[in-house]
Amino acid sequence: MLVFITGASGHVGSALIPELLAHGHHVVGLARSDDAAATVAATGAEVLRGDLDDLDGLGAAAAAADGVIHLAFKHDAMAAGDYQTAIESDLAAIGAMAGALDGTDKPFVGTSGTLMLAFGGVEGTGTEDIVLEAGPRTGAENFVIALADRGVRSSVVRLPPTVHSSLDHHGFIPMIIGFAREHGEAAYIGDGANRWPAGHTLDAARLYRLALEGAPAGTRLHAVGDEGVAFRAIAETIGRNLGIPTVSVTAEEAPSRFSYLATFAGLDNPTSSAATQSLLDWHPTEAGLLADLDEGHYFHS
Repeated sequence: MLVFITGASGHVGSALIPELLAHGHHVVGLARSDDAAATVAATGAEVLRGDLDDLDGLGAAAAAADGVIHLAFKHDAMAAGDYQTAIESDLAAIGAMAGALDGTDKPFVGTSGTLMLAFGGVEGTGTEDIVLEAGPRTGAENFVIALADRGVRSSVVRLPPTVHSSLDHHGFIPMIIGFAREHGEAAYIGDGANRWPAGHTLDAARLYRLALEGAPAGTRLHAVGDEGVAFRAIAETIGRNLGIPTVSVTAEEAPSRFSYLATFAGLDNPTSSAATQSLLDWHPTEAGLLADLDEGHYFHS
């Protein structure tokens, strides 16, 4: 299968391309810079120069492919506080690619996040069958799912807030470690009992590949290995590896410790992947979050 991937040079993309190539697929990866192009080429994929704003280019690439995996998102805009621009750009890019796939029964695999369940007020363990009408990135997720009614074999992978491995250089965990180094303390909010789900990068890459190959149209999937790790345990593991104390901070103090991540750091987001595992015979096999932290690669720099 000829697979077009956006976000090909990123964290998950750098694991997904080898996964796809190892299973006989040919990959074309979108790259917006010379460095990104070199990264994609080094994995053995074909490079297509462009970005999420090149809607004509995205549509043409999707039309030429046998399937599309959409990983890219304007995280730089989100980090700068311009979340709306990132969301609008994401929807426009999806629309451009989807328009080229209408009526083809080709697969389109989109990306969302489990934290949207917490933002949506879901209490208890989040499951794949929960559908939200509004919230961060919810519009894009629902748009992709609705492509099933347009003759596209669409699915969405909800990623947990911590997709971890030695490939993770810019995600939430490296940022939290950076904040801990800066302040000389590893912090959590309140009693730190709120839970974050987690998943290993290699397990996530395998799930994207299985979704591409066989997820039924209109499917929501969870790339979750650890259903819920207490944030306090994450902070304690970081503190132990850095040799610094672990402390509780109040919700009012959180922005000074976590910057814009303060919005996420106190969320309780236990999430199951039982339905995903049953549907696609996908089972996480890599190290869990705390064990991965204790392997030390996050603390080498």
